[in-house]
Amino acid sequence: MPEAEDLSRASHVLAPSESELAVMQTALAEHLDAELAAQMQTCVHCGLCAETCHYYLTQPEAKAIPAYKANLVSSVFAREHTWTGKHLPTLSGAQTLDPALAREWIDALFGCCSLCGRCTINCTMGIGLDRIIRAGRSALAAAGMVPSELQSTVNKALESGNNMGITREEWLETVDWLQDELRGETGDPAAEMPIDRPGVDFLYAINPREAKFYPLSLLAAAKLFHAAGATWTFSTDAYDVTNYALFSGCNDSGALIAGRLQESARRLGVRGIVLGECGHGYNANRWEGVEWRKSSDDVPMESILDLLERYLEEGRIQLDPSRHSKRCTLHDPCNLVRLGGVSEPQRRLLGRAVADFVEMTPNREENFCCGGGGGQLTMTRFADRRLEAGRIKADQIRATEASVVVAPCHNCIDQLAELNRHYKLGVEVKTVTETVADALVPWPAAGPSASSPTP
Repeated sequence: MPEAEDLSRASHVLAPSESELAVMQTALAEHLDAELAAQMQTCVHCGLCAETCHYYLTQPEAKAIPAYKANLVSSVFAREHTWTGKHLPTLSGAQTLDPALAREWIDALFGCCSLCGRCTINCTMGIGLDRIIRAGRSALAAAGMVPSELQSTVNKALESGNNMGITREEWLETVDWLQDELRGETGDPAAEMPIDRPGVDFLYAINPREAKFYPLSLLAAAKLFHAAGATWTFSTDAYDVTNYALFSGCNDSGALIAGRLQESARRLGVRGIVLGECGHGYNANRWEGVEWRKSSDDVPMESILDLLERYLEEGRIQLDPSRHSKRCTLHDPCNLVRLGGVSEPQRRLLGRAVADFVEMTPNREENFCCGGGGGQLTMTRFADRRLEAGRIKADQIRATEASVVVAPCHNCIDQLAELNRHYKLGVEVKTVTETVADALVPWPAAGPSASSPTP
């Protein structure tokens, strides 16, 4: 189905009502504060944001320019909330929100942006472009105008407790057979993948795609925890690290999903939460969720990357890099690195786990988005754009001449796997945890139990 037709599946998207437009206006005033709106007035139209955006670089049209997308939002705010917007709209560039503009919002804010934040950190005026674009998404969410595929993912998490709709029975069966595998691989009949064990050091939160499609990544984590002598647990319920409300723009849904993980940790009386390899899950739980819930007493959280690095530094796991002879490169997930602040643990781990590690160019905070963030993987109507935008990442990978691409995020893993097929890169795609576990030198665990995650 062509994108233009696919965009208009819902009748209210074709012609949103006056009441829906009014809801958008109210929500916009709530999410786009005066500071952000004022920032747009400082835009000097230098065009640098366009040159930093993977969408614009691969599809050079106006709607892909970050400043253009942000202006779609701020111009509507200005029309309702500034003197010049109310009295001199033409002169000030203010716009009246109407059905046609609402449709353009959906196409540009959801269809041409992964909320990666690269434009913001490169803006010469320090404008929070990604925050303004997300405020527009929040306004659309308030009016029920989120693309249906993305919204259904949020709904599934709200209804079932995880975004894959995995039943309790299915989850318990998966952990049970993985525990058998763990015992076989470690040679320890007492090795465990515990569920609902109270009072341990940490609750391990996972991406449900691991349980559904990538169970060996769960096994890899369990092998490392076992080698380190960690005390930890899964939860029967509320174990999902993901939170697609970060992408839909609905803070209330995001607060509820993030809050469940905290409630699970409190119920079990664990000392911390270790967040599995999920870029947006880390950002949504560690940073944004705290703001959404206005919480000041969260159970401490950290990334599994921080935990594994600590095990390595404490000598609780040993690695043999000769087990990885192929050249490896590292992809930096936007929400984990640029927006989350975790850039070095994965590099120190790979530096000890592989024999030949090469960086992409650029890397860390300046690395390009793979194209899978922002909910793009769920919105099939924009799949062609997503793959085209991913050409920048494919070119980065090819330039490294690596055989293995390591990415600490399952959203990125899925996108990179598609780019691998689409651009015929011929690489293997793995998580950091899997890569580290493959280099693990089995030895008796020693020392104290796992250190509690730091706030």
